[in-house]
Amino acid sequence: MTDNHSFNILFLCTGNSARSIMAEAILSTEGAGRFAAFSAGSRPKGAVHPLALKVLAAQGYPVEGLHSKSWDAFSVPGAPAFDFIFTLCDSAAGEACPIARGAAKRAHWGIEDPAAVEGTEAQKELAFVQTAQFLKSRINAFLSLPMEKIEQMALEARLNQIGRMEGATDLAAKSE
Repeated sequence: MTDNHSFNILFLCTGNSARSIMAEAILSTEGAGRFAAFSAGSRPKGAVHPLALKVLAAQGYPVEGLHSKSWDAFSVPGAPAFDFIFTLCDSAAGEACPIARGAAKRAHWGIEDPAAVEGTEAQKELAFVQTAQFLKSRINAFLSLPMEKIEQMALEARLNQIGRMEGATDLAAKSE
């Protein structure tokens, strides 16, 4: 892999209206040039939560083009191949993702859903601010990994994918 290689990252949540959208926006900015960020949901709500957009914009992240979408959008021919898939909600982590096959390295970065917080508008907004902070911390920790380590993880995933090709033994088919 070269210094010009860009890694594709997919953030998954069930509704794709808050956490995964926020992670997409944060990584798109913080990892610009090195990482292409995407988000999706298993049962998308169809709209981005207004507080997610408000908090992102207040923190200087672009919100144009962010939209709630199904993970099915990434299981069609021509869809990007992912180097990494991060689930952000516990229910999505337990689901059988149709695009979780292949080379992607997977990890669960569970964070409570800020959209589920009840209370005053200020309390709800604070939940989104905290979620953005948690996501930014995780993303910055990931970005601080030495590039050669990230490249090694991606290469390992691709080599395992080759081993899972047609004719693989049961053990090889389960390798990650």
